[in-house]
Amino acid sequence: MTFTTRPTLQGTFGMVSSTHWLASQAAMGILERGGNAFDAAVTAGFVLHVVEPHLNGPGGEVPAIVATAEDPAPKVLCGQGPAPAGATIAHFRSLGMDLIPGSGPLAAAVPGAVDAWLLLLRDHGTLPLAEVLEPAIGYAGAGHPLVARVGDTVAAVRSLFEEHWPTSAELWLRGGRPPAAGELFANPAYARTLTGLVDAGRAAGADREAQIEAARRAWREGFVAEAIDRFSRRPFQDSSGRPHAGLVTGADLAAYTASWEEPVTLDWNGYSVAKTGFWGQGPVLLQTLSVLEALDDPRVYDPSTAAGIHAQAEALKLAFADREAWYGDVDVPAKALLSREYARERAALVGARASTDLRPGRPDGADPRLPAQIRRGADRHEDRLDPTTGEPTVKADGVPRGDTCHVDVVDRWGNMISATPSGGWLQSSPTIPDLGFPLGSRLQMFWLEEGLASSLAPGRRPRTTLSPTMVHRDGVPVMACGTPGGDQQDQWQLLFLLRHLAGGRTLQEAIDAPMWHTASLPASFYPRGVEPGVLVVEDRLDADVLATLRAAGHEVRLSDPWSLGRLCAVTRDPRTGVVAAGANPRGMQGYACGR
Repeated sequence: MTFTTRPTLQGTFGMVSSTHWLASQAAMGILERGGNAFDAAVTAGFVLHVVEPHLNGPGGEVPAIVATAEDPAPKVLCGQGPAPAGATIAHFRSLGMDLIPGSGPLAAAVPGAVDAWLLLLRDHGTLPLAEVLEPAIGYAGAGHPLVARVGDTVAAVRSLFEEHWPTSAELWLRGGRPPAAGELFANPAYARTLTGLVDAGRAAGADREAQIEAARRAWREGFVAEAIDRFSRRPFQDSSGRPHAGLVTGADLAAYTASWEEPVTLDWNGYSVAKTGFWGQGPVLLQTLSVLEALDDPRVYDPSTAAGIHAQAEALKLAFADREAWYGDVDVPAKALLSREYARERAALVGARASTDLRPGRPDGADPRLPAQIRRGADRHEDRLDPTTGEPTVKADGVPRGDTCHVDVVDRWGNMISATPSGGWLQSSPTIPDLGFPLGSRLQMFWLEEGLASSLAPGRRPRTTLSPTMVHRDGVPVMACGTPGGDQQDQWQLLFLLRHLAGGRTLQEAIDAPMWHTASLPASFYPRGVEPGVLVVEDRLDADVLATLRAAGHEVRLSDPWSLGRLCAVTRDPRTGVVAAGANPRGMQGYACGR
């Protein structure tokens, strides 16, 4: 019998899976009140801002993939804000920088999450703005019990807050100490911000869409934009070790709107897998699946055997090498990168030994272009991985970093959404006192070098690691899934999809099975290190499998037995209408609910 920590939930009414139980239950409450999956997802998104402030925030971003009961074709909601108008390579070079800092106002992109959630509510939701925001306003205003990791994060950056970011210290070091696990914590300033959006909506009249549009204007052009503009001009210490002012202005917020666009898809194993465009890392998953298919060996689909892990890790390395050379908010050779011919060419590079080289391909015969730091061979940063998340968080080097959230929802009508909110972490930038949240630090994913796919340029979206997934069969959505984890998001999702869609495991079985990922790729986060040949593995994997991997040249690094991945997933069987959900048990924070 396959071990699971909890059952795969099943029902016919609706399902929610998210990285925090309060967000899941708040979203389920919206479904119970007659809202649809999109009303519920927006509710969860704003609650996550409150209850997982170390993992996402209103100053961050959110990409999502949606399918509606009326139009089941997947659509991408892009809530990834671009680089502000003043964010030029010349500006950063004038400050003596060759990398964008990983924290502080200077690293902020234009906030995209709130406008995206409101756009989703306007176009596909059914409930009034006030009803959808009510749970988040309640938790921010009256308080909620904090998970332990929030206090741990604050403790890790306590000296930074006390010495350099006094507005963050005022919010997070009340009484001169970090908040304790389970402590009732309120953020009145953020409650006032959300209430201000609701009030702006009510002032626009009774029409639901008019109210939402008024709230969007209050965010982009009104009191929120004004507060961000004022605060962004103040210099604060960042991870360069020096104080710098930010670049985001009110004009940048006014110029930005979230948007709808077509996904990138791959037909695989009888399914169609949808991801965001090449401005995000999502197509890495599609390229990897395509290479595995080209290997034409059923053994490569098992993430628990040495043969499967080796093939998958080597295919991932090839896809991530292409990410570094070709992905960005530019004209990308997308058709060539996802072609069967190119997959066969790349599959031929998967050998019996673990590769330690970065090997981007030549789609359409074009020569790849890599950043100079990578061409020189980046320094190894063995401490950059936090074994409890698989992503950089707050390390001993004092650089504040963060992780991510996720939420999936399906309702009884067949509406479905996968969303991955992130950025705007409490540790990413100083708190804006009038608003109760900080800006994000997504600009760190750009390179300060001309001519690259991910070179910094005003108005360009950073090559985000945020990577929601939706799966269709016969033109109908059957699954939404995703995970936090930065560079590991598509790696852990690969294992999950292989186990569930190819291996036949239930949602919860596929989530609970031992996880691993390769670190043999250039990191997206400052200081952009790489660990050639390293394979990070939960130590529940079979000892003989680990020995075989080491013999094949993988530098196996053991992680705690329940430490990698924070997957969420929901499904719907279009033949029966049965909906199901699973959630990650690692960290004892993610939960699914439904009926």
